[in-house]
Amino acid sequence: MAYATRSVRTTAVLATLSLGILALTACKGEADKGTAAPSPAAEASSAGTDKSSATPATATPGGSDSSGGSAGSGGSTPPSSEPGVDDDQDGGVGMCETTDLTFTVTVASKPVNHALLTAVNKGGDPCLLPANELVITIPGLDGAAEHMGPDGKDWLLKPGEKAYAGIMFSRADTAGGKSADKVEIALTAAESPTTVPINGGPVTVNDGQVTSFFGTAEDALTY
Repeated sequence: MAYATRSVRTTAVLATLSLGILALTACKGEADKGTAAPSPAAEASSAGTDKSSATPATATPGGSDSSGGSAGSGGSTPPSSEPGVDDDQDGGVGMCETTDLTFTVTVASKPVNHALLTAVNKGGDPCLLPANELVITIPGLDGAAEHMGPDGKDWLLKPGEKAYAGIMFSRADTAGGKSADKVEIALTAAESPTTVPINGGPVTVNDGQVTSFFGTAEDALTY
């Protein structure tokens, strides 16, 4: 009878232990679920959050960031364009005035009775040179020199750049004339002339003529 009682107690103890083991197993399973690895969607969300909170690169002058990359596709500023002449022939550049230029007049070896006029832009800015309005007069003679040769075109004279015109003082078949050692020059009839000595003068003047401005001395002395 005592044996039967111990057997019943042993069975009860085993049953209780089994229930405890089952309970512990269930608790561990729930804990494992709580610490499971994050899903791919959760990882992507976390990565996006990290990127948005990253410190941006510091911009440097010229559109480059601190890592050396440049902004935009070219990464450089196109150079500024040089002054030019538009359809209205201004382009933001004013007309040359007589006082903007320095002049020299030198007797030419050929053709005979000719001199070369050289004009230089002495200013710091370009200007438009009026090609066909050049006025040459000889002190003591009436009237200005007539135009000879083809018409030129107003053109941009940059600082330090030269322009040339040919002056004919007399025709070989014309007798007589007045001796002159200087001329008066103005870019237009509306301006006050400047007096320029004739290098290699004096010359005899009886039929003064002048060309338009050219880019070379050879062209200016062709007529």
